[in-house]
Amino acid sequence: MGDEATRVRDAVAADVAHIQAIYARHVLQGLASFEEVAPDSAEIAARMESVRAMGLPWLVAERGASVAGYAYAALYRTRSGYRYTLEDSVYVREGFTGHGIGEALLRALIERCSTGRWRQMVAVIGDSANVASIGLHRKLGFRHVGTLDAVGFKLGRWVDSVFMQRPLGDGGTTLPE
Repeated sequence: MGDEATRVRDAVAADVAHIQAIYARHVLQGLASFEEVAPDSAEIAARMESVRAMGLPWLVAERGASVAGYAYAALYRTRSGYRYTLEDSVYVREGFTGHGIGEALLRALIERCSTGRWRQMVAVIGDSANVASIGLHRKLGFRHVGTLDAVGFKLGRWVDSVFMQRPLGDGGTTLPE
């Protein structure tokens, strides 16, 4: 990868096929997502539109001419009491891990979400052995708030969900406007 810089930008329609390919690999071979059937490009485009319709960011990271990863924030839960809490999702293309792509994406995502009305960001990390994602989130100010043991079953084994959380903006220190 050399000394190429990582550029984070808003995703565009032309990125959907790249995003779908990145996510499909994670769905079919990894434990970060508990989905077991990879959604097609039309479904990814619909998900992207849904996120953007809420005023939330969907970002891609480029390294050279390649889409090296993507990240987005969505509502943590849809019930109104959770309206100030977001969940982050970060996925990196195979062959690009360990080069700061995930960090660049998550940093940009946190920065963008901190300018909005949201007050908390939650990470729901598939697999308690996912030390890379846990470490990334910890590095960017998330703290471990719990683990649900063996709540998923994928690729022939039980999988934990690790919950991490960080404040956005004033967090819970002031009332929302």
